[in-house]
Amino acid sequence: MEEGRKLPSDLGSIRIADEVVSIIAGLAATEVDGVASMSGGIAGGIAEALGKKNFAKGVKVEVGEEEAAVDLFLIVRYGSRIPDVAWAVQENVKKAIENMTGLRVVRVNVHVQGVSFPQQQKAEEDGLK
Repeated sequence: MEEGRKLPSDLGSIRIADEVVSIIAGLAATEVDGVASMSGGIAGGIAEALGKKNFAKGVKVEVGEEEAAVDLFLIVRYGSRIPDVAWAVQENVKKAIENMTGLRVVRVNVHVQGVSFPQQQKAEEDGLK
């Protein structure tokens, strides 16, 4: 089974890998105000510990021939209204994937895995510098 989406073309075929759709979704989600970070679980934590930036962290996609479904696992900043953040993430991710790939996004599920407090954010930022 081939991964990704194959687009018809007179000159040949164009394939969009699932990983590309995941990266687009992850970046679009983190652009939304109120999203502290994506939640990558154990595998994401190991990759970051090894110094690898994983832009698809916290994203699971199912890509078909013409449509995609996305699950996002994220951490919300303390003080943000969670439903508003989730709705904004859904809209931004849907728009980004549809505009960049031509796929029709049928579902964007947002799973809020935690809340990031100001002290945690400062400690994480200091650790990255």
